[in-house]
Amino acid sequence: MNPRNGALEPNVTTTEGHPRTGFLFGLAAYALWGVLPIYFKAVADVPAVDIVAHRVLWSLPFLAILIAVSRGWRKVRAAAADRKTLGILCVTALLIGGNWLLYVYAVTSGRILASSFGYYLNPLANVLLGRFVLKERLGRLQWIAVAVAGAGISVFAAGALGQLWISLSLCASFALYGLLRKVVKADALTGLGIETGLLFPLAIGWLGWRFGAGAPVLGSSHLDAGLLLAAGIVSTTPLILFTAAARRLAYSTLGMLQFLAPTLQFLIGVWYGEPLKAAHFIAFPAIWLALGLYVTAVLRTPRLPQAPE
Repeated sequence: MNPRNGALEPNVTTTEGHPRTGFLFGLAAYALWGVLPIYFKAVADVPAVDIVAHRVLWSLPFLAILIAVSRGWRKVRAAAADRKTLGILCVTALLIGGNWLLYVYAVTSGRILASSFGYYLNPLANVLLGRFVLKERLGRLQWIAVAVAGAGISVFAAGALGQLWISLSLCASFALYGLLRKVVKADALTGLGIETGLLFPLAIGWLGWRFGAGAPVLGSSHLDAGLLLAAGIVSTTPLILFTAAARRLAYSTLGMLQFLAPTLQFLIGVWYGEPLKAAHFIAFPAIWLALGLYVTAVLRTPRLPQAPE
């Protein structure tokens, strides 16, 4: 942490800031992600690619303002000048862009439960990546939580086999995104700004082509236009909170926090009338039991688990 301006300094080997701050950042990020289906359902008559293009288009000026206010342009230039950092951010830009596109498609096409399943898989993937890639240590209760969650998720998979490709793709893309963002030499705002800048030419090119073809790129109503113009703030805020949390928390802890978002998505999917199957009624309590076990293990320690130095 920079003592002069409070900005996060890139650090690949240590955890930045107090882990309890990271816990709150993660909680806020996943809560906001959990209610995002309501926003996307409100613009469901707009094609998914158009929605994602607007997310990129309107996120860039919002991020530019945040970077300017935090005096972060020096860090942006430094990260962009480092070939390894820029290369990793190119990969993370493609991962998050693909994740956004598939998620918006799932929500607007009435597959919220399939997307929620994908994000239920994600915590398990994060815990395993944290253990076997980042060499983070788990206690016995954490391993029991992982086992219970895995059992519940297996039941969930059996009941959602036809849409499993959506779930697995969402899980894989976001788990890899989070892992790379944790180790890259760029803080939350810097990395997201560069990622969005890399995606911007694709977004403006797509919307320009659609406009030239006579398509209503701002939707078919004033409400659509207003919601699409707000896409930058709606999309960027939870992602900034997530990447900030990822640099403060053990990756396995971050993974277990993520159960909040798919639970909210699951409830919203039910609210929109998507059919429930027997597997949902078995898997849902199992996943929450796993979360309860993991949180209990965390609260037994004087400090939340941190990433290894």
